[in-house]
Amino acid sequence: MSEIAVFGAGCFWGVEERFRTLSGVNSTEVGYCGGNLPNPSYKEVCTGTTDHAEVVKIDFNPRDITYRELLDIFFRSHNPTTLNRQGPDVGTQYRSVVFYSTEEQKVIAEEVLKEQQESGRFDLPIVTQIVELNNYFAAEEYHQKYLYKKGVTSCGL
Repeated sequence: MSEIAVFGAGCFWGVEERFRTLSGVNSTEVGYCGGNLPNPSYKEVCTGTTDHAEVVKIDFNPRDITYRELLDIFFRSHNPTTLNRQGPDVGTQYRSVVFYSTEEQKVIAEEVLKEQQESGRFDLPIVTQIVELNNYFAAEEYHQKYLYKKGVTSCGL
């Protein structure tokens, strides 16, 4: 039994590496989601005109790691208060976004976002979008497990 989670939290290389080795994660894949262009290229997404976000798609076993646990890691792994920006990366493709595939995921994501906002951890409002999964396309092969293949564990953000 497995489920899929799709998160955007800045440059997908670092986001994938945060989730790739977690116990309960079967596999990860980086891609583009939420935009208006079918099967976009990295170059097209980088223009900021396709409305796609750089995302990681996580195939996970909910008996070993829950969607809520993945969301907690997601919110701890980036700054969800910066609009269309993570560190030096600026543009709508770097937005903080949760793409849900079921109503249950939507409810859980909304609950976790509210808990995070009320936690006092953030001085600014959280700008993370919670939207239905749509127009997901896998990124080019050279982006898959990019940091792992380079022997790096993070983007340094």
